[in-house]
Amino acid sequence: MTIFLYLLFGFIAGVFGGLGMGGGTLLIPLLSIFLGLDQKMCQGINLLSFLIMAIFSLIIHYRNGFVKTRGIIYIILSGIVFSILGSSLVTILPSKLLRICFGFFLCLLAIIEFFKIFKDKKKEGK
Repeated sequence: MTIFLYLLFGFIAGVFGGLGMGGGTLLIPLLSIFLGLDQKMCQGINLLSFLIMAIFSLIIHYRNGFVKTRGIIYIILSGIVFSILGSSLVTILPSKLLRICFGFFLCLLAIIEFFKIFKDKKKEGK
């Protein structure tokens, strides 16, 4: 049953990651809630799976002309620097605090998306 859940969760994260919606926002809660994995372990699994999925998604999006390379170096460099800082910070924080912070992040994301619906409907009405 556990292997089936890993496959199912990988499928779900892959679909959402391929769509550019961030599979980790689903994968991390799925792994921690249904499989009882530690928050740090879930984040590590998510990062590793993200790297592999991102490579394939990038190739497909690039072939379809959806990737603009202008200014990308600034995004890459700042991403590298803050990834190092963030991963260093995670090693010293307790898993419980990370879980709480991730929960707040998901709630904030939900609130933002909720208000975007009304903003989009307002634009359609103009």
